Formats: sequence, structure tokens, C-alpha cells
Amino acid sequence: MKIAKALSLLGIAAAGISLVACKADGDNQGLEYAPQMYHSVAYEPLTQIKDETKGEWLSNREDGKGEFFNSNINNPHGMNMREPVAGTVPRTKDGSLPYRYKAFEIEEASVNVKNPIELNDEVLKEGERLFQLYCTPCHGKGGQGDGTVGMIIGGVANLTGGAYVGLSEGHIYHVITKGKGRMGAHGSQITPENRWKIVHYVKQKLQGGQNADNAVAVAEKATQETQVETPAN
Repeated sequence: MKIAKALSLLGIAAAGISLVACKADGDNQGLEYAPQMYHSVAYEPLTQIKDETKGEWLSNREDGKGEFFNSNINNPHGMNMREPVAGTVPRTKDGSLPYRYKAFEIEEASVNVKNPIELNDEVLKEGERLFQLYCTPCHGKGGQGDGTVGMIIGGVANLTGGAYVGLSEGHIYHVITKGKGRMGAHGSQITPENRWKIVHYVKQKLQGGQNADNAVAVAEKATQETQVETPAN
């Protein structure tokens, strides 16, 4: 009995010591189980550790290297990011170049930026959905600046009247991307493709196709179709 009691007390003491040892406090992180779950080997894009022994005391990696070694041995110079091919420029999946205009270059964007998304019923439907999702809190369901947030902050554009109807598609896209006045930039929240779909919806449905790139293209095509060729003299 005495031996059993002594073993029990010893077991309780050992358990207590174990619990105290695992406790984290201040700079002490406590005892870590499965350290690779805490210190996963990650390829950092801008920094790297080339010393294969760094964190060796903590490591249980299968390759035997230090826990903190994260240099990519498969890339030149141990880089974690591959350098782009010389002279190349990244493009989006639809072939568009990165948007280069600054927030203050709104006039240049208004003239030079054109909608690359083909207009059709599906695009308009998706544009309406995206408008309701991102734009209605301020602009309202009908784009008249009477959204719940718009009524509180005031000064929200009525997209269905005044000078706003005459804005180009490039102008609207630029404002969505970079922001203007009370409207903040949404370039980080809405993909370029979805921004253009919203532009299509605004121009076609809320503004009746006025000053829309597609409306101009349709008008030019209609003019060409109505022209009658005359025989040469």
C-alpha cells in the first residue's frame, strides 16, 4: 500500500510539473508539441534563411535541416520568387495590362481607358448583381444616391442624372478603382473584370447607354450597314 501510495503521489507530482512546464508566460513560450505545426517551413517572398543549421536545436524535419531554413534550393541563387522573363509585362487573364493611372490622372483615364468586356445579357445581369452588392449601400438600388449609407454621409453621386450621365466608361472605372471625393477606392475589393461589368450596368441600365463605348460602337456599325455603295464612274 505504501509503495502504491508513493507511486500515486509521484505521478501527481510529475503531472503537476508537466503542466507547469507547459505554461506560457511572457517571453517563455512553454513546451511545444509537434513544433512543425507551429514553425512550418514557409518560403518567404522577400526574405530567406540560407543557413541550413538555423534552428537545428528545434528541428525534427525529415531532411535534417534547421527548423528555420527556408531557402528554395530549386531556384537560382536560392531565391523564393522567380524573376520574370526580361522585357515581359504581367497581364490579367483577359489580356489586360496592369492599371497604371494614378488617382489624380482621372482625365487621362476618362479618354484612354476602354471597356474590354464584351457587352451581353449575361454581363449585364452579373453587373447588376455586383452593383447591388458593392454600390447600393451608398448609391441606392436605382443609383440615385439614396442608399442607407448615402443618406447618412450625404454628397453621394446620383448616377442617373446631371453631368454623371455624360461620364465615360473609363471615368467610372477609374473612380471605382482609385476613388474620388467621398467615394473610397475599391480596386482592392473588386476585380478588374467585375469593375467593368459594373460599368456596363451603370452605363446601359442606369444611364440608358449614353456615352457608353458599346453604344458608340453600335451606332458606328449601324451607320456602316445603312451606307449604300454606288458604282464607280
